[in-house]
Amino acid sequence: MSNAWPHVALSELVTQRRDAVKIESGVEYRLLGVRWYGEGAFHRETVTRQTSKATTVYKVMPGQFIYNRLFAGKGAFGLVLPEFAGAFVSNEFPLFDTETERLSAEYLNLYFQQRPVWDYVEAVSTGTTASRNRWKESQFFAQHIPLPPLPTQEQIIEVISAVDDQITSLRAEARALAAVLSRRRADLITDDSVEAVRAEHAFDFSTGVRRTPDRAIGPFMTPYLRSANVGYGTLDLSDVLEMNYDPAERKKFSLQYGDVVVSEGSASANAVGMPAMWRNELPAPVCTQMTLLRLRALEGVCIPEFVFHWSMWAYESRAFLDVAGGTNIKHISAKRAKGMAVRLPSLDRQREMSAELDAMESALEATRAEAARLREVRAGLLSGLLNRVIDIELAE
Repeated sequence: MSNAWPHVALSELVTQRRDAVKIESGVEYRLLGVRWYGEGAFHRETVTRQTSKATTVYKVMPGQFIYNRLFAGKGAFGLVLPEFAGAFVSNEFPLFDTETERLSAEYLNLYFQQRPVWDYVEAVSTGTTASRNRWKESQFFAQHIPLPPLPTQEQIIEVISAVDDQITSLRAEARALAAVLSRRRADLITDDSVEAVRAEHAFDFSTGVRRTPDRAIGPFMTPYLRSANVGYGTLDLSDVLEMNYDPAERKKFSLQYGDVVVSEGSASANAVGMPAMWRNELPAPVCTQMTLLRLRALEGVCIPEFVFHWSMWAYESRAFLDVAGGTNIKHISAKRAKGMAVRLPSLDRQREMSAELDAMESALEATRAEAARLREVRAGLLSGLLNRVIDIELAE
């Protein structure tokens, strides 16, 4: 292993820029934000004197380094891209010019794309409350970074850029596959040559129990799923809660392999009707809370995979949202869902449709998994290059 690069304080390498501009009437100001997890700057909103509480904004210049004081611990760092020339930021987004003979702005940005750096920044940020913690400029200037010669910085940037290009390509491929899958699913599910029936004649519906204080303890504590566990075709089982279900309730509300759980309500329209299939990921019994609808294939009428793909279509087409009641918080009641139309093909045709759509799902998941694997490779490669554990000559 080679010796580490010298570590130099950012106070020696960057200069803060504050090009203040007074907000005037009749002028629009395009404001930037910075996304979390190293995703960089973006156009957040456009304001005027009438819509902004601020009286001053700060002009940005392409190539500047930028971060968000409030969310630096979440990786809110980036560069001002050429497309943002003429834009502005609020006071919460410090801007810096680099000493270009010693430090590349792209290299600085790579340094701040490391999760251990984010964790450190989160730990040392200060404020009146956790939600108002800020990483101040004095702390930024005091940060020491490994500083290889400028030509080596450019080599590191080139290597990581090559990996980024592959990740971008995989993300684009995944988006294209997802769009094709969604369109094909809609074509199959809405085939008007197939007779339509009410959903209650194709699926068995159930809602879970209400979470109440008296269920917090008891002799039959049971894991249960809630809306927070249901994503877009996926389940997040990292935080599964428990409450007391008596034996009769366990029998009634326990999930079976192939059941589809649907997020019944949310203040966000994008979350209403979000479905996922239960595949016995946890030992039985696992039940459901009232915030979920449970759809189960009726034996001899349909198969679980068809229920899942129909539910995915109902979410993607906003058919679930269309039947949801409520104003600020939309809810899909079991009664409304039972009345939805289902074009119900024969069991053999359901199997054919599901096999085709499942194969497309598998290809999509494989592409996403490859992108995720490559992101992990990138993180290890970047860390190794910056710490000089990996020889830049070998990485190219």
